[in-house]
Amino acid sequence: MRTLDFYFDYRSPYSFLALSQVRKMDVEIAFHPLEIGDLMKQVGNVPTSITCAPKGRYVMTDIQRWAVHYGVSLNWHPQLLEIDASRLLRATLVAGQLGAMPTAVEAIFNAIWSAPAPLATAAEVAAVLGAAGLDAEELAERMDEPAAQDLLDEATANAVSRGVFGAPTLFVGDEMFFGNDRLHFMQGHLARAA
Repeated sequence: MRTLDFYFDYRSPYSFLALSQVRKMDVEIAFHPLEIGDLMKQVGNVPTSITCAPKGRYVMTDIQRWAVHYGVSLNWHPQLLEIDASRLLRATLVAGQLGAMPTAVEAIFNAIWSAPAPLATAAEVAAVLGAAGLDAEELAERMDEPAAQDLLDEATANAVSRGVFGAPTLFVGDEMFFGNDRLHFMQGHLARAA
């Protein structure tokens, strides 16, 4: 089975949508959380939906069209802009140290984009992860520690060094595919390599 490297930030609905399709593929997924704001600053990227107001308005429609196309339930978290996304990423990296990153990724993506759940505090994030079977107490203790931030900074720097400039970015070996709308190219690459 081929390994697919999946670089993401939870704030990216396109990452959520891409993952819904990648999960259906015959690949092993290696998750790579990154802090999208820091990454974009480091590589000189700017979200065009921010710099171009008409595109910002269009993106909302585009995301809904992709959700319908994929048959995915997409429910925007009502407090999306108030959530500390870095905390979610740190919690995910700590879960990875506990051998449970895939479970954490699924639980948090669902809590943001599918079945919105409270995520405003460390206790609420830990509760979501605890409901998914993770050690909520340990996660609550560790997700806001400086060591967890160091993990996130390192993960983001590693993404930058690999050439990532946004999310989602997927790699099969050294072949990079950016965006949920490039998955068919990735599937073709996987088929040719099989």
